[in-house]
Amino acid sequence: MTNTGKRLLRWASGIMIVLGTGHLSLLAVYSWTDVAGWADRGVWAAVPLDLAGVEVTPAALQNALTFWAGPGSFAVPLILLGCLTWHLAGRGVPVPAWVGWGLAVWCVVGGVLLVPSPYFAGAVAGVLVVLAKRTDDRVRATTAPTTFDR
Repeated sequence: MTNTGKRLLRWASGIMIVLGTGHLSLLAVYSWTDVAGWADRGVWAAVPLDLAGVEVTPAALQNALTFWAGPGSFAVPLILLGCLTWHLAGRGVPVPAWVGWGLAVWCVVGGVLLVPSPYFAGAVAGVLVVLAKRTDDRVRATTAPTTFDR
């Protein structure tokens, strides 16, 4: 893997980690009482999936919203993907372009549906993954030995 590819992957992973960590940090700041309430209720089933047996109150809806905006959101998988990308870049292993395309498409759709939002920064990370792979492929193609080089 080229230094340019590694650098692009490091930038992409940094964007992913910052987005995911920032998302969870903002949740902790703005919804701390809901998160602390999970510990008070014993954590197990603190956020019921089925609201059929629960009285639907603004507090119950806020509790569910806090979960889906935090640990149930994209933040944790995005942090993990960012850490994996960072690790692979450090080892010189290229990340497949389909990962970048998938991330970019997901973030563009999310950004269009939820404007304004930082989803578009995730699309930048996806494009950087694709560019890193293309750069790596282009260098390999120009340095590959031909059958005439015997």
